[in-house]
Amino acid sequence: MLQKTLTKSLIASAVVGVLAMVPAHAAEPEWDFGGYIKLDAFVSDYQDGQAPTTGFIGRQFYIPSTTPVGGNGDDTVTDVHARQSRFFFNVSQDLDNGETIKARIELDFMTVPVGDERITNSYAPRLRQAYFTYSNWLVGQAWSNFQNLAILPESVDFIGATDGIIFMRQPQVRYTQGGFSVSLENPETTVTPYGGGGRITSSDGVLPDFTAKYVGTSGDFSYSIAGLVRQLTHDVGGDGNDETVSGYGVSVGAKWQLGQHDLRASVQTGSGLGRYLGLNLFNGAVIDASGDLESIDSSGVTLAYRHVWNDTTRTNLVFSRGWADHAVNLTGNAVTEYTQRIGANLMYSPVKNVTFGAELSRATRETEAGTDGDMSRLQFMAMYSF
Repeated sequence: MLQKTLTKSLIASAVVGVLAMVPAHAAEPEWDFGGYIKLDAFVSDYQDGQAPTTGFIGRQFYIPSTTPVGGNGDDTVTDVHARQSRFFFNVSQDLDNGETIKARIELDFMTVPVGDERITNSYAPRLRQAYFTYSNWLVGQAWSNFQNLAILPESVDFIGATDGIIFMRQPQVRYTQGGFSVSLENPETTVTPYGGGGRITSSDGVLPDFTAKYVGTSGDFSYSIAGLVRQLTHDVGGDGNDETVSGYGVSVGAKWQLGQHDLRASVQTGSGLGRYLGLNLFNGAVIDASGDLESIDSSGVTLAYRHVWNDTTRTNLVFSRGWADHAVNLTGNAVTEYTQRIGANLMYSPVKNVTFGAELSRATRETEAGTDGDMSRLQFMAMYSF
């Protein structure tokens, strides 16, 4: 118990340390407001099973783990929503010591279950980011330091290169010096029961996840190399005695500017990556016959090419794949072996702040038993940024 109390205070101590460096007297803060309004309309053809029910998260945007497998017949559905619409507040304040403190809070209306499409199509807002930066420090909820935002493609879908990408926002304390950054981030473990079954989400973690990243450029080529070390934890027996296993991951991302066009790619692999890869496409660990945890190996790749036709029109071609090496004697064979998605879009911006887009994609999911399923989607968007 004492160990838990001490280790859980690591992030809190770092936060207090940063706050102690901020002078009490400062000028008045300056505010900035922005965001975008986006309407999405798409037709989805689930070719191997019934479509998820209205309101299910997989009906809002593409989530690799939700593609039905092994069913009979096609099921085609249409969805229209403005839930991706987003707004943010930025704050900047000059301090007496010559430093500047900045903050950002950002919200949208995705993923939350509250709402309906029957009468008002009302949805509750959700917190995306809430953090402040001072000197070399970032404190709050933000994109994981393990992630590289620069390799995300321009997509009509919410993410686009979902299956094989590192995608995570969570509370953290981060220190950046030049191109190098390190962070302590919120621990959370996802576990597969022995023999298979529904996902177990464990908040028994003690040690924060640790990440380190280096970002560099060379001419028209930019890149990042990131590492992750974490402890996967779950009270398997429910007796207060946690089982743990170590996890790690490596992610390499790159963007190559080819005149007006560009090529973006990333590769990630590790053991116990779990929730960091493909929107928690795979769990981080599995319970074995002895009640211990064993980490699950997983990997992912993304590739995107952006071609600019003229000042208003461009095309993006996107491929993404994520896969895992499951010990099926522990996980069972109903778990996902791999998913992949191929997409192509056309984006048109008649004026700077307005974009219309159309995207055609095809996604595949296959289980360790060899059961597979496909989903094709035609999606349109209209977006005004401000």
